[in-house]
Amino acid sequence: MDRIDRAILKTLQADGRITTNDLAARVALSPSATADRVRRLQREGYIEGYGARLSAKRLGLDLLVFVEVKLDRTTPDVFDIFARAVGRAPEVLECHMVAGGFDYLIKARVADMAAYRRFLSDTLLALPGVRETHTYPVMEEVKSTDALPL
Repeated sequence: MDRIDRAILKTLQADGRITTNDLAARVALSPSATADRVRRLQREGYIEGYGARLSAKRLGLDLLVFVEVKLDRTTPDVFDIFARAVGRAPEVLECHMVAGGFDYLIKARVADMAAYRRFLSDTLLALPGVRETHTYPVMEEVKSTDALPL
């Protein structure tokens, strides 16, 4: 990974639809050399995929919530069952096992508080092993990015 690879990654992270010719011009390489580097970065796993960033607001998913989840038992089988079940919940954007006073931190998007109540009762509390939850509705998104610091 050299400075040109980093420049390619930084540019693609900002604009995944940039043409190879424009990318090549930005990183001062030929289009064929740039395309070779992009293919290598993909093959080596630095680039995991491409996609569109959608507007949650335009799609009617105005409420962002973070939920702390405590499990009734912390055994490998309970962790596995919980992870598989939460992976099937489309409202869940992220789920992280954490160290500290609870087991998982979930980030979810729903339409409104009524939709969250349904999600909580029908999905989260129905997940295997869930003992307790604490919800933190987001009042204002100060910063939201998927861009990694390069």
